[in-house]
Amino acid sequence: MFDRAQIDTLAAILRTGSFDGAASALGLTQSAVSQRIRALEEAAGTVLIRRGPPATATAEGQRLARHAEELRLIDLDLARDLGRSPKVGETAMVRVAVNADSLATWVLPALARVEGVLFDIVVDDESVSADLLRRGEVSAAVSTPGPAIAGCESVALGSLPYRATAAPDFARRWFPDGATAQALAVAPVLTFSVNDKHQANWIAARTGRTLHPPSHYLSSTQGFLKATELGLGWCLNPASLCDPLIAAGQLVDLDPGRPFLQPLVWQVSRRIKTHLLPLTRAIRSEAARALIP
Repeated sequence: MFDRAQIDTLAAILRTGSFDGAASALGLTQSAVSQRIRALEEAAGTVLIRRGPPATATAEGQRLARHAEELRLIDLDLARDLGRSPKVGETAMVRVAVNADSLATWVLPALARVEGVLFDIVVDDESVSADLLRRGEVSAAVSTPGPAIAGCESVALGSLPYRATAAPDFARRWFPDGATAQALAVAPVLTFSVNDKHQANWIAARTGRTLHPPSHYLSSTQGFLKATELGLGWCLNPASLCDPLIAAGQLVDLDPGRPFLQPLVWQVSRRIKTHLLPLTRAIRSEAARALIP
């Protein structure tokens, strides 16, 4: 068993980014904070904090910090059930993995509807969000469907529609005969990260082939849209963001009438699923509005 005060101190360091910040937040001296972390690392048998600045967690430290925040969430819910209102500034932090396109199109309104918690949002491709949950680095995630994760529950949300888009001049130059396999093999493409398989999956679905076109890497949903508009490359953009530009003639749809659908699921740790019900309800409500069933 780990000492509760010690793991709360670990969580405070990560929230504030420093030992000094944690000491101020907890009303302790910096020496006391350091002593608690040394004792916790001895108990864990591993390094938990990379002593910055800013101070960041190792994988093991992140798991312990998440555990501390989940305990804090449970405590606050219990206090409310007993009729005690939280004190000013008394909140829990929930670490959630969300893909950038969902964050840019429909998730933020859901988060804004949930009161009494702070969010530590980890932005990564939806194909790897489940791995973060499996490793215990987050408490909930928007991810792609996949094998069941032990200790978690999964709810289908619907599919986020994308369109393969390019600027008109780019399309005329690189796709004079349409998005053929020959053209897709050489036309510059935009890729969010090494985990982003959207464009590769679309190419495979359209051509039946695995191609390796030259790629720009750009980890920004809005950057993707602007780069496409400027003719840097072609890519899949969320339909809700690119449809107005297609209607205005600033982008063209490379596969009209056939959106690429990315199924999404909401996965949450069973240990705190009851305490995250307001968040789950908000996520499902916004998904029903924004996604295709």
